[in-house]
Amino acid sequence: MALIRTLALKPDILLLDEPFSALDYQTRLSVADDVYKIIKKENKTVIMITHDIGEACSIADRVVVLSDRPSRLKKIFNIVMTDKSTPINNRKCKEFATYYDMIWKEIDKHA
Repeated sequence: MALIRTLALKPDILLLDEPFSALDYQTRLSVADDVYKIIKKENKTVIMITHDIGEACSIADRVVVLSDRPSRLKKIFNIVMTDKSTPINNRKCKEFATYYDMIWKEIDKHA
């Protein structure tokens, strides 16, 4: 996996651009859990670009919403969940749906 090769170089920050986009839904959830565990174990900072709100809410500690072009910062959400663990389990946390809805409203152009 490219992530392991990258971690071998001991970078301070990782940039993941749509890392799970080519995967089917079940594989995407499983791989997200694996990547999350590796990143936490290695204590790395990651900037991940995604268009998947559920993915962002389940993995991130902070979600940054940008505007359309030219991009500007619209809003930052600090994701705090009472029983935060892995991305799959985080989707079951009571706060998950609230964050999902708040972010959806922030990016919905028709709201």
